Amino acid sequence: MASFSRLIRFIAADNKMYYGDAILPHGITNAAYATKAKLIEGDIFSSSARVSEQKVLDVKKLLAPIDSRDVRTVRCLGLNYAAHARESSMPIPKFPILFYKPVTSLSGPTDPIPIPAMAQDPVEGIDYECELVIVIGKPGRDIPESKALDYVFGYSVGNDMSHREWQIKKGGGQWSLGKGFDGWAPFGPAVVSPKLISNPNNLRIMTKVNGKTVQDSTTADQIFGVAKTISFLSQGTTLLPGDIIFTGTPQGVAMGLKPPVWLKDGDVVEVILENVGSCVNEVVFEPKDNAKL
Repeated sequence: MASFSRLIRFIAADNKMYYGDAILPHGITNAAYATKAKLIEGDIFSSSARVSEQKVLDVKKLLAPIDSRDVRTVRCLGLNYAAHARESSMPIPKFPILFYKPVTSLSGPTDPIPIPAMAQDPVEGIDYECELVIVIGKPGRDIPESKALDYVFGYSVGNDMSHREWQIKKGGGQWSLGKGFDGWAPFGPAVVSPKLISNPNNLRIMTKVNGKTVQDSTTADQIFGVAKTISFLSQGTTLLPGDIIFTGTPQGVAMGLKPPVWLKDGDVVEVILENVGSCVNEVVFEPKDNAKL
């Protein structure tokens, strides 16, 4: 794997896509502010990948940090923060609650979040979830918890967008239906190397909606921390380079408010993770005449 600090995927001045190592101003850790990057050459998950010190490119637009063609699966945990479980009036789970999102749900740190006609019926129920995101860097099966962090390629921040009606009431008990629409898993702005984050379970994590803070917590509140999550998910199942794991959200989601304050057309959602950066995405309702049902 390339010895990067903050891996980004971006459109350069020539309108081509590249992977690069973000160059940030002194004292800045939010990769969303990257305007230049050192080119990463080769397969990012290969030992032959290299960060070029000579080839520096301008960053025109940040994309989702991992190309969908390099992603194997998108796993997600539910109810993985103690305070969030309490606000949801749910018992603390004894084992991680796992669901999947399709790769097509992934999008970039500034992309709009499309709300299809199906998710506008009913219009109530559209919710945000800031989450620490793990990217796996090498294959592993039956990984002991003590070795789990050795398999981490890096960390990112994402928004596990959810429609509570389709997730809970209309999904037949399967959460993925209400969470898997196109563009409903924006993440980025970078994948930050584990060498810069020694303890992923000691990071401040937040969400802002239209500039107002609605979630403000720490990854220390996770019920199943990063190492335990990786170890558990690898039992009898091989994790692969490019596997992405959304690790659950803290308290403060719209569903937990009294009354709920659901997202609406034009809202701007910002998810923030300490030492990683932020994703800022606008909620955009699609025309209802696109519906196929």
